[in-house]
Amino acid sequence: MALRINIPPLTRVLLVLLVGLSVVYQAASFKERRSGAKSGLTGIQWIALTPVYSIYYPWTYVTATFAERNVFTLLIAGATLFYGGKYLERAWGSSEFGKFFLIVTLVPNVAVSLLWVLLFAVTGGSSHSWNTIQGSIAIQAAFLVAFKQLVPEHTVTILKGIIKIRVKHFPAIFLAASTVLSFVFLNFGSTVLAWLGFMTSWTYLRFYKKQVDLSGTNTGGSTLRGDASETFSFAYFWPDIVHGPVAMVSDAVFNVLVMIKICTPFSATEVETSNEQASARGEGGLPSLMNPGGRRGGGGKREEAERRRALALKALDQRLQAATASRQQTVLAAPTPNTSSASPPVAEVVDGQEGSAQV
Repeated sequence: MALRINIPPLTRVLLVLLVGLSVVYQAASFKERRSGAKSGLTGIQWIALTPVYSIYYPWTYVTATFAERNVFTLLIAGATLFYGGKYLERAWGSSEFGKFFLIVTLVPNVAVSLLWVLLFAVTGGSSHSWNTIQGSIAIQAAFLVAFKQLVPEHTVTILKGIIKIRVKHFPAIFLAASTVLSFVFLNFGSTVLAWLGFMTSWTYLRFYKKQVDLSGTNTGGSTLRGDASETFSFAYFWPDIVHGPVAMVSDAVFNVLVMIKICTPFSATEVETSNEQASARGEGGLPSLMNPGGRRGGGGKREEAERRRALALKALDQRLQAATASRQQTVLAAPTPNTSSASPPVAEVVDGQEGSAQV
């Protein structure tokens, strides 16, 4: 029997690029260390992103993501692409997944390269502009944001059930761990990439990515732009205790972006539809995280669907109550018609019979 490789095509290509470019990068690094080269062009600048050379080798904004420094980070990147890539490509399709991957690869690498050049211009420290930027940490953060959107209530068990973590908590845990480790190992470039990957992924999925309407409120295979659901707002990525302060700051930033015409606010209809969309995803419209080939089922998954449905219904109920209160205030504020000045009934004759009608 022929061996069947159950990996979607784009994910397969990305895995090949990861292994191939990482091996080439390691060979170039070994050659550089062996020759004792301290400056000048080596094979590294052709793969990893070096700010001073990026204008000459623009393809490194993409290839740097696939160049891992050691076997440990290579294994983590491989697991990220194998499991995460398979899931997202099957959930979105190869075209949408490819677009997402390209965005969360290019934007963080370009942004951190510009930041390093700016630090060099301000401080005069040449180390920033000569440091190489590489690795898949931005992709890892971006994938976790996508999982937060698709399966936020899915529970991942670790150490035979001793540790249970819901997917919606992974982005905050990942960013916190990355930030702490950056101070331990004094490697702030990886943390900056992680935060940029997180922000790029959330911004694209929140405001721009097109998705098929699963809520059932529209027909004809209509699509939605972005995800206006309350559970995917920026504040919901963080612990409940800081939802209020984070929401206050993020709303203020968003209002400024709306004022300068960079962002467009969501309408009440878009929020309602996105909440129903989130509920529809929770009802089994997408494959499970650990079993991409099948639908979600079982008691735990039903509880997940119920939680998501309850959140959507709660948001809808709040809007209905607000709309009802607004209508009542409008009716009370309206002037009462003066019935004394109404015109008297006018006699009508229809087919020879008398009647009366109000003018």
